[in-house]
Amino acid sequence: MSEHIKEQPAAENPEELLDLKLTKPKTWAAGIPAVTVAMVDILQESGFVRGMEGLFKMNKKDGFDCSGCAWPDPDDDRSPIAEYCENGAKALAEEATTKKLTAEFFAQNSVFDLAKLNDYEIGKKGRIAQPVYLPKGASHYQPISWDEAFKKIADKLNSLASPNEAAFYTSGRTSNEASFTYQLFIREYGTNNMPDCSNMCHESTSLGLAEAIGIGKGTVTLNDFYDTDVIIIMGQNPGTNHPRMLSALEKAKKHGSKIIAVNPLHEAGLMGFKNPQTVKGVLGITTQLADLYLQVKINGDMALLKAIEKLLYKAELESPGTVFDHEFIKNNTEGYVAFLNHLNEYDINHLANEAGVPLAQIEQAADILKDKTRIIICWAMGVTQHKNGVATVKEIVNLAMLKGTIGKPGAGLCPVRGHSNVQGNRTMMIFDKPKPKQLDKLKEVFGFEPPRQHGYDVVESIQAMHEGKLKVFFAMGGNFLSATPDTTYTADAMRKLEMSVHVSTKLNRSHLVHGDEALILPTLSRSDKDMVNGEAQFISCENSMGVVQMSKGMLEPISKDLLSENQIVCRLAKATLGKRSVIDWDKYAKSYDAVRDDIAKVIPGFDDYNQKVRVPAGFYLPNGPREGKFENIKFGNKVDFNIAGLPLHESKTGEFRMTTIRSHDQFNTTIYGLNDRYRGVHNERRVIFMNEKDIAKAGFKQGEHVDLYNNFGGVERVARLFVVVPYNVPEGNTATYYPEANVLIPIDSVAEGSNTPTSKLVFISIKKHGVK
Repeated sequence: MSEHIKEQPAAENPEELLDLKLTKPKTWAAGIPAVTVAMVDILQESGFVRGMEGLFKMNKKDGFDCSGCAWPDPDDDRSPIAEYCENGAKALAEEATTKKLTAEFFAQNSVFDLAKLNDYEIGKKGRIAQPVYLPKGASHYQPISWDEAFKKIADKLNSLASPNEAAFYTSGRTSNEASFTYQLFIREYGTNNMPDCSNMCHESTSLGLAEAIGIGKGTVTLNDFYDTDVIIIMGQNPGTNHPRMLSALEKAKKHGSKIIAVNPLHEAGLMGFKNPQTVKGVLGITTQLADLYLQVKINGDMALLKAIEKLLYKAELESPGTVFDHEFIKNNTEGYVAFLNHLNEYDINHLANEAGVPLAQIEQAADILKDKTRIIICWAMGVTQHKNGVATVKEIVNLAMLKGTIGKPGAGLCPVRGHSNVQGNRTMMIFDKPKPKQLDKLKEVFGFEPPRQHGYDVVESIQAMHEGKLKVFFAMGGNFLSATPDTTYTADAMRKLEMSVHVSTKLNRSHLVHGDEALILPTLSRSDKDMVNGEAQFISCENSMGVVQMSKGMLEPISKDLLSENQIVCRLAKATLGKRSVIDWDKYAKSYDAVRDDIAKVIPGFDDYNQKVRVPAGFYLPNGPREGKFENIKFGNKVDFNIAGLPLHESKTGEFRMTTIRSHDQFNTTIYGLNDRYRGVHNERRVIFMNEKDIAKAGFKQGEHVDLYNNFGGVERVARLFVVVPYNVPEGNTATYYPEANVLIPIDSVAEGSNTPTSKLVFISIKKHGVK
């Protein structure tokens, strides 16, 4: 064993800077540069023939679903040129790469040495080509057969004192079929410890909407965007995180819609769009998107919403019956008068100050909305990853109810999910808090008694690892360490495990910070052919708007030693449960149709699943609120106006609000490159965006090297060696990229109710690098 293995592998990106170059931030997104950059990635990673073969089938009705975001595909005709965006092409380049990691690679590269690389370098090594195993105390992963790998995991799981000593994570890439068999195995094994990526992103949405309107999903379809009056986009950056949304926004503008953008940073994808699939876009002509840009303070959204509501109420009093939808309010809501009384308690100037937006601009927003009846409100992590995330989601519902903009064409609620099947995972019962009737259905269909005790979510799992309550951690996709908060704390927790297992396509940092034993199980990607007994299989996914459609890979896998996620689950279940299982896992492994047949028996809305999913463009799942039907626990068929106060922001003198963001060259924790061209940052990620006035007041200058500190709960957390970059962000507010700044996000700073880490608001102090 190497001497240096006694030192723990790095849990974070190395504290070293590259060669930062700054250019002027863009005021528009996409255009020819997006096409050029995407093609360069494809050519470098997969080559022209393989890459173009994949691109022409991505998001097509007879092709495969992009492994990136969950923005829906058009129901009708899809682009014959490119039904994908720049980042979708980059996602394909990542999985269609011809680089592969064999036994020789792992023999030549120790875990310790690989951890010295940054996340970009680790991810660019290539696809994992065979299962590998890291024995206790070893320095290098070594090859292992599939049978041996399943036996090791099964033996460990069966040796635990309780099934609750294991946790099973799921990422949003996992298909409906694999998610269903995965939760079925986990529950037959005996636990509900099912942390998933929803816990870290839209859990506040799922809880807030479920409690308010009876379903934890949005209420709009893509076609609603083409026939609406106003679109409000809150805490979301579509140009980077959901680029195909820009086409829908462009179409909405063409049909006369107004767009109100709400974001602390001026983002190119909210200001303008050059559509590379149109002559206009190719010629460099920009479609203006935002008619009004409300630059809120970080977590100023609640105050802004209340200010808009208060102004609309004033307009309603001045012209009764013309601003609020009283028929909708009477027929579908409770608590209207109490809510208005609550609004009257606030001073409009105080609300504007808390929002950080000039009152005149908020009045503009109210003027746009007051005589409109078809309004779509979109939001993402900028709303949900706050202590008051659930309450803010409910406040969005309040505004929609005042205007009656739920359950009608061209109107509704649109949480924009960040990963392609993260919504489908939850539909397939990947959840640590299942409903009793869901468990009853499993018992009825399969004949075993599923566990009733709630399991651990993401934050609870990390804390349980730390406390020694979890011995085994199994991850179905994702990069758990880099995605989660409080990196040092999480790494310490993962090192206390007896075994960590990751089902992955590519190497990531979570493979390098591990339990006593560790395994990496390589799986097929979305674009890979999935052949079982000579027959091509397909999977299915659910997008942000509740459409379920098939996805069929068509590229030759990089290795013959890969298994699909569904086959991995089935073989692990068989190895672990043996004769005590009442489920025919061989049947599921041989035919995904068999899985879908049983999904249809368990999950509402999936009747005739195998028939409906084969229809081009798929099918919509039932959505009561979309049809104006509400099932609320408290009021039966009515929606309760939620009353919540403004969030309290307790900052100390000299502290700044910090939010974590993606660069344009990444998707979640996957780093495609080192450039964020929309914000004008090139060849560097360790940057902190600051208002120019704040930079001067603090005695810094552009390019200064600084360290970032958070002291939540009396624990000092430090992110060292960042570069100061001036940017159009409100005074007192800053922004950094994740995962580099995740070390600053406290494990115990979470959203009330949803337990989501507060990644979008951390209070920090900033000091010159190396100065205590």
